[in-house]
Amino acid sequence: MVLILDLQDFLLRARVLKLYRQALRISRRAPPNAKDELRQMVRQEMENNRTCKDKQRIRFLISDGLERLKRLDETLDMQGH
Repeated sequence: MVLILDLQDFLLRARVLKLYRQALRISRRAPPNAKDELRQMVRQEMENNRTCKDKQRIRFLISDGLERLKRLDETLDMQGH
């Protein structure tokens, strides 16, 4: 099966993948007892929205994900991780 994306789809996909990589990077800094659970949560969020085709919803999810990552990053910084 060949998947052909228009430019907007391609750019959205790139943003989603970037968010996913950022989330996995930040999860590495989590305490050892929470690291696996955090990675599983990130993976589950991605899987739950994998079939979403609504571009506006995808943009919202990216924005929401970035905000959540920012809060997680700040929390880990405050905890010294």
